[in-house]
Amino acid sequence: MTISELADFLAAKLALMLSQPEGVVAAVSGLLAGLLILASALVKTIIPLRWLAVGSNLAFMVYGALTPAYMVLVLHALLLPVNLVRGVQMIRLTRRVRASAGAGDTAGVWLRRYMKQRRRKAGTILFHAGDQADRLYFLVSGVVEIVEQAHSIQPGQIFGEIAFFSPDGRRTATALCATPCTLLSIDETTFKQLYFQNPEFGFEVVRLIAGRLSRDVHRLQDQLAESRLRADAPT
Repeated sequence: MTISELADFLAAKLALMLSQPEGVVAAVSGLLAGLLILASALVKTIIPLRWLAVGSNLAFMVYGALTPAYMVLVLHALLLPVNLVRGVQMIRLTRRVRASAGAGDTAGVWLRRYMKQRRRKAGTILFHAGDQADRLYFLVSGVVEIVEQAHSIQPGQIFGEIAFFSPDGRRTATALCATPCTLLSIDETTFKQLYFQNPEFGFEVVRLIAGRLSRDVHRLQDQLAESRLRADAPT
């Protein structure tokens, strides 16, 4: 079949489709589905992408039922619930992040759903300075000591997140369980998926890291000021 013959065949097929009401609906649905897919390629965040996918699924289902093209209908009938569930999950995550940010909560409430619980004995080293970062931690109970900084992590605090964003991805200090501890942890892959897929989540992570770095700077300034006072004190 030549190109001209193929064009004539498609034109005749389209004319036949548009001659019937259900054919017009099918053609409009197919066009709408294509436009929604094109729009989804232009969006930069995951929630609009999911809802555009839901719209294209519905439009393709109408097209598949009226054409009829049953493979198209079945494929998008299977994809529709997946996109609906993922869209709802991301909306719920966004609401939790907004609520925790509005309440000034940097304790990681919005992360707990994605974390796994583990218990560690006193004296257990969670990671050494220089280790490759692979997990972020939330302390439920007990005390974790950051050895090099002589600083203790108390229950309700997140730690280990800064190394995820360092150039080499390595730990800058050693974390030791000073007492028996219950911890929640999340792996790097899941954490970064949440970070890149949801702008509000990413903003809250940046706020958390900035707050942690600011506290570290103030602690170092206090230690430096104390050292100067000791040096200037008469012997």
